[in-house]
Order: sequence, then C-alpha cells, then structure tokens
Amino acid sequence: MTTQLRRTLWGINVGIALAHIGNYVYFPLLVSNLGVAYSGFWAGFVMFLTYVGRLTSTFSYEGLSQRIGVRGGIIAGVAVEALALWGMGFVHGVAAYSVLAFFVGFGSGMSFPGLKNILSTFPEADRPKAFSSFQMACQLGAIGGALIGGLFVHLSMAVLFSTVFALFAVYCLAAVFVIPADTAPADTAGAPAAKAPLFSLAVLKGIRLGGGGRYFVLSSVFWLLSISFLVGIPLHMQEYVKGLPISMPFWITGITLLVLQFPVLRLLNRHLQPGQVMAVGFAAMTAAYLLFGAGRSAVWVILGCFVVVFGDILFTPSFDLWVAKQMPRENLSRAMGSMHFFRSFGNMVGTLAAGALYDLARTTGLPGLNWYVVAVIAVGCALFSLAGARRTAEPAPVEPAREPAAAQAA
Repeated sequence: MTTQLRRTLWGINVGIALAHIGNYVYFPLLVSNLGVAYSGFWAGFVMFLTYVGRLTSTFSYEGLSQRIGVRGGIIAGVAVEALALWGMGFVHGVAAYSVLAFFVGFGSGMSFPGLKNILSTFPEADRPKAFSSFQMACQLGAIGGALIGGLFVHLSMAVLFSTVFALFAVYCLAAVFVIPADTAPADTAGAPAAKAPLFSLAVLKGIRLGGGGRYFVLSSVFWLLSISFLVGIPLHMQEYVKGLPISMPFWITGITLLVLQFPVLRLLNRHLQPGQVMAVGFAAMTAAYLLFGAGRSAVWVILGCFVVVFGDILFTPSFDLWVAKQMPRENLSRAMGSMHFFRSFGNMVGTLAAGALYDLARTTGLPGLNWYVVAVIAVGCALFSLAGARRTAEPAPVEPAREPAAAQAA
C-alpha cells in the first residue's frame, strides 16, 4: 500500500470512528429523553426519520456525486449531518427533532457510501485490509461512544450535541485534508457525460431477486428485530433499570461482538450451513428478548445484552455468504444494492414498531409485552431459516424437466 493510500485510509478510519463515537454518545440519551418527554412512539418516530433520510439519499447519491464528486459528496454529507446534530441541542418539540433527524440521516446516507466508494478504488490486493480496518474503526467508535455517553447523562442537550458537533467537525476536516481531490468523476474530456437527475428512483430497478426474494425479506425482518433492541432498550432502562447508565447495553454488545465475532462464526461455519447459522442467531435474539421481558432488572438486562449480540454476530455474515453462494455472479451487484434497501426498510419499520410496542406495553399494564412480540417474530425467522437450510441441503432432482432453474433459485 502506497503512502498516499495509507494516509487516505488513516483519515477515513479516524473520521468514521469519530462519527460512531458521536452517534453512540447521543443516540441512547436522545431516545430515552424523548420517551420521557413525549412517548415511546414519538421517540421511535424521530429515529424513523433518520432512516427515511438515509433511504432518500440513495435516490440522490448518483446525481449529487456526478456534480460535486465523490469527495465533495462525502464532505457535504458530513457537514449536513454535523449541522443537523448541532441544531438538536437547541430545539424543542417532536416536529423540530423530526426535521433535523431527516437531515442527519440524509447526510449519513451521502457520506457513508462515498467512503465505501473510495475504499473500492484501492488496488485489489489492498482492499481486504482497507475494508476490515474500516469495519474495526466503526466498531471501536461505537464502543467508545457508548462508554463516553455515560458522562453526559446529567448534562444539558446543548452540551451533548455541541460535543457531538465537534466530533463531526473533526470528521469533516479529516475528509477535506486526506481524501484526494481527484476522486471526482472526470467528464471534461470530449463531450460532457450525461448527468443523472438529482433525484431518481432508478436504483429500485436493481431489486430483481427472483426466487431468492423471500430471503431478502427475511433480512429486512432481521434488521427490524435488531433496531427494536437499539430503540427499545433505552426506553426499557429509563422505565425499569434507572440505576444503570443508559449507554451500558451498547458497550456490552459492542465489546462482545468485537471479541466473539470471528471465533464463534468460524466455529459454527465448520459444522453448519449458512441457514442453520442464521437460525442460531435468531434463536439467540429470541432468548434475549424473553430475558428483557421476563426480568425487568439490571441482571436480566445485562444477560440479555450478552445474548442478543449473537444475532449480529451470526446473521449478517451468514446472509452475505448465502447471497454469494446462491446469486449468479452477474447479479451480485444488484443483490448488494438490494441488501442495503431491505436493511434500510427494516430499520425504518422497526423504529416505529419499537416505540409503539413500548407504549402498548405501558398502556395495557403488561410489562414486557413489547419484547414478547419481537421474540415471537424471531422464533418465526429461526424456523424459516431452518426450513430454507433443509431445502438447500436436499439433492437436486434427477429429472428436473418440469422445474428448471426457477425452482432451484427459490
């Protein structure tokens, strides 16, 4: 790896780590504060708007990147996100938070894929190191933010979001000084290239999955379950476990994932098919949600946090492996785009559902009802994954005359 590439990678990793620190400093505190001031639904709704912003940016990314370049798109996205976060410290009311949350998501949806775009231009031999260090920086930033977040519990929102703004400002400066300016598309030679519109739904044309669509829907449900924990646990702790820092579950899950991700996944992949590994991940999420629902105390929450992370440890890489194995090579790029779409959709629905289910549990006087509902969904996903693994393991029929490739793709 050349000196210039090392410098670029270092700046990208520092920047994305700072962004994750900032996100995990404010996220649990904002959700819990909104839950107390308004309701679980409105807390979920504000976070829902961030994912609406992210999904909306996917329809604008190509057009904006063609006009201001990949580097310019990253800088602009970080700046928009930073300013929106800073504004959250000085506004009041769900409406104002919701508008700013949309722009937080929109800015993130511009900068994050831009960083991935930069890393994909690295020489092929350097890409594995670049992407692995990028993911490590994300995870370390999340853990650091969760640990630091406890220091802001009794401080004002203005101080909290001003600190987050400062972190994103450094992130923006890192993008300005270390990402090469020549990453903008060159369209000055010869006739100017036709530019994509600033907003286009053409990206949806890539979502053509054939018989594998049911598994992409499964991934969307997984992200619904995952975000249910992220939104639900701060609300749960604010109500039932006030003695622990709100950010504690996030550093428990972050450290557990960092330590166990590779050894656990490697062990299970030696003995199980991807569908079976995904089923184990869903089973772990089921157990964790039952723990949260049945035991509303610090011990139960801590145990649940250690268990719930196995969903992320096992499902996400196993689903990647399934896609790589089942999808034809010529459809892989479309499949990757579809993965992002279904993830964003699951996150959007999950944020609303988590807040609404929390409110339902409180109004009905049935503590833990919200966790029991998502536990039932996780059980269904585990059974579906096992059934899919059995179908994949079955040998192909000897005479496939009446059921050709379409049945196999299913």
